[in-house]
Amino acid sequence: QVQLVESGGGLVQAGGSLRLSCAASGRTFSNYGMGWFRQAPGKERERVASITSSGSTYYSDSVKGRFTISRDNPKNTLYLQINSLKPADTAIYYCATSHFELTSANPKSYDYWGQGTQVTVSS
Repeated sequence: QVQLVESGGGLVQAGGSLRLSCAASGRTFSNYGMGWFRQAPGKERERVASITSSGSTYYSDSVKGRFTISRDNPKNTLYLQINSLKPADTAIYYCATSHFELTSANPKSYDYWGQGTQVTVSS
């Protein structure tokens, strides 16, 4: 049984930083691409960053230069370092595993999801 558990969210002032973690179990973590998505109220879920099994990364334009995705395969953990937070970053952040070693912007390409962690940025 695959499980993903996010942690690290919280309330932070604009300009602050957070580090989100996603602990994975039940799958050979290193074989699959992973992604971080977020969903704000009334908006669709969007990919903010993803990383392939070989370590290639992708970032959406809105977070490029501020967010850093990384993975620690021996620890089965995915990270998202978030710097220079903006109120527009307020959302629930989800981690997900891809069907394959590659990643995609389409949430349907991901087969397992965590429960999400809330990030709230105050101005």
